[in-house]
Amino acid sequence: MLQLLRRVFFIGLLFGATTVLAKEADAQPTSLKAEIKAYINHHLEDAHDFTLLSYTAKDGHKVHVGIPLPVILWDNGLKIFSSSKLYHGESVAKVGDSYYKLDHGKIYRTDAEGTITFDAEHHATNVAPLDFSITKNVFSILLTALIMFFLFRGLAKSYTENGMIAKGVGRFMEPIILYVRDEIAIPNIGEKHYKRYMSYLLTLFFFIWFLNLLGLTPLGINVTGNIAITFCLALITFIITNVSGNKAYWGHIFWMPGVPTFMKIVLAPVELLGVFIKPFSLMIRLYANISAGHIVLMSLIGLIFIFKNWLGSSLSFALAFAISIIEILVALLQAYIFTVLSALYFGFAVEEHDEH
Repeated sequence: MLQLLRRVFFIGLLFGATTVLAKEADAQPTSLKAEIKAYINHHLEDAHDFTLLSYTAKDGHKVHVGIPLPVILWDNGLKIFSSSKLYHGESVAKVGDSYYKLDHGKIYRTDAEGTITFDAEHHATNVAPLDFSITKNVFSILLTALIMFFLFRGLAKSYTENGMIAKGVGRFMEPIILYVRDEIAIPNIGEKHYKRYMSYLLTLFFFIWFLNLLGLTPLGINVTGNIAITFCLALITFIITNVSGNKAYWGHIFWMPGVPTFMKIVLAPVELLGVFIKPFSLMIRLYANISAGHIVLMSLIGLIFIFKNWLGSSLSFALAFAISIIEILVALLQAYIFTVLSALYFGFAVEEHDEH
């Protein structure tokens, strides 16, 4: 009975605290909520620099602290300069005889005053040069590629020098590689064909995993939460699947054996549609899960500044810390799911069916 009363008291206390904090959050100025929302949106988007922090100086000027990246434009010739000249869209960059300004993540050619004109639908009408800049997403991809190259190169080198025995970081990598081979590739593709896809599956797994882990750092990286990136990964899986497809694979799509002719005509469009739905689900699953995790985590951090008291801020911090730990697991889980489904699609494409 005493234990039941304690539980009721705790639930009542938690409900009351949640109600008070919710009312207090609603009472906060709209400008603060809008600022937090804008910060979350900025975190999800790609940028031309790594923003570490920003603060308002005593004179009211907003100061940004970060790491600039190279801006590479093609505008009647090659233009290369540092993103620090753009200063988050607050300054006009003069490069030669041209002026450029950053607006909502895009660089436009302007005049010396930085004027950007808009049409009726609020779309910028200024000329936008071709942008080949090393943005934070591009830099993160290149960094991840280098890390993977040196890790796998070190593992291969240790095999050749130590008689197929991994040393150093390779001892950590080897069990994961064997797991991808024995638990993902072979069961889903088969022992006869799995070796053809191992290089891609390993690259896919570690690429997504490392980028997801980089997304948990304070650098504001959100590569796998960018739908353009997940689209490219899903497109590669789509191309490999359909190029690898054998006669039985395409036969089961357009003219299923053992099915009445009428049903074959009805099911063929459905099966063909499934060919495109599979990579689409890959794209959306990775993009949605990673983006949702970033939004939830950043929202909980924003609540710390909204509540401004020991109870609300402490609860928000505790929840943000718990979600961060869960996100470490999600980073690995999403890499695993994408790799498993890709291997499964490859297995469908190369599976050999008994004609009888």
